[in-house]
Order: sequence, then C-alpha cells, then structure tokens
Amino acid sequence: MKIWKQVFSVFIWIFLVAALVSLFVWGHRKVEEKRVLRAVIDRLSADSRIAEVLVTQSRYDETTKQIETTIKFLEYDVDAKPLPPRYFTFQGNIIQFQTLVVRFQDKLVKAGDKARGKSAYLFLKVFMLGGKVNQIYDLTMADEIPGGYKIPGVTNEIEKTLWQEFWKYALDPKMRERAGIKNAQIEAPGTMFVPGTIYTLRIEHDGGIRIDANPIPEIVKGELTGQR
Repeated sequence: MKIWKQVFSVFIWIFLVAALVSLFVWGHRKVEEKRVLRAVIDRLSADSRIAEVLVTQSRYDETTKQIETTIKFLEYDVDAKPLPPRYFTFQGNIIQFQTLVVRFQDKLVKAGDKARGKSAYLFLKVFMLGGKVNQIYDLTMADEIPGGYKIPGVTNEIEKTLWQEFWKYALDPKMRERAGIKNAQIEAPGTMFVPGTIYTLRIEHDGGIRIDANPIPEIVKGELTGQR
C-alpha cells in the first residue's frame, strides 16, 4: 500500500510539472502573438512609408519608334529606411503603380484609432498600358509579407499568419465590415516620368496614393548624369 502511495505521489508531481510546462508554453506563445501583432499594427498605422522614383535613362528607340524609359524604384519601410532599389524598363513613359489601399471608417480615422486611424497600402505591380503589349512587373504577391512591413528578427509563422489574415480582411466584404474597414480597393496612380525629376509616392491617412513631382536639385544633376 505504501508503494502505491509513493507511485501515486510521483504521478501527481509529473502531472503537475507537465501542466506547468504546458501553461508556460501557452503563455509564452500568447505573449509572442501580442508582440508581433502590435508590431504589425504599428507598421500598418505609420504614415512615413513612401517610395521614390527616378528616371535613370531615357532614349528614343529607333526600332520601336518609342521612348525607352528606365526607372529606379526605391521603396522605404515604416522606419524611413530604404529597401533594395529595383529597376524597370518600359517602352514608353506613362507608368502606373497598382496598389491595394485600405481605408478605415471615418470615425476611426477622426478619433486617431491606434490600429485603424490611418489608411494602409501595399504596392502590387508597376505597369504601362499601351499598344499591343502591356508591360507589367510584380512588386508584391498575394499572401506575401511586404518588404516595407517586414518585422526585423521575426522568423516564426505568427507574422505570416497575421498577414494572411490581413489579406482576408482586405478582400472579404463581411470581414471588412467587422474590422471597421470602410473600403479596400485597387488603385493605379501614374504619371509621365521624365528625366530631371524626383517622383515621391505618398499615402494619406484617410485617402489613397498620390504622386508628388519635384525637380532634381541643380547641385546633383551633374553627378547623376556623369557630367562635370
């Protein structure tokens, strides 16, 4: 009888230890989920994420009888740090950027809601329509974590899952309504891109994407063209 009591006591201790370990693992995961979610929300609510575009080459193509334009697309993350630049060449210079813009309900924007007080956006494609061939380049794929929103140091599946849910909220009408999203739509701001100008893409808190164009400062023109 004494032996059975000892065995029973050992069993109870093993059970308690296992329960405590499970509780610790569960609690740690919940804390980690909240940390990652807060970091994602902070990135969605930032208004400093922009992109800049510069024409690096513009020449007349005798073969196609069109202006061939090469642009440098430099996207910035929410901490204003540049991502790796990308270059695209088009047979023409009327270029557009396809974006997914998510606007939240007016009352949330006016109240400065922490998670939903500012519009969110993602660059999807850069393209040019014209003639028999449309030129299209992908910038971000569906269900992909956008480079500008990637949380440094996070390598687990939590962030990936959160972004998959974000795409569902953005594209599903019923989920949008429950999340306080006013609308989610595809926009395609564009303009004529010419040399000597810096083009800045900006997001407005309660609106969409706009493109600001400003002349390149005189002091750097020679540096960019290689002239002295």
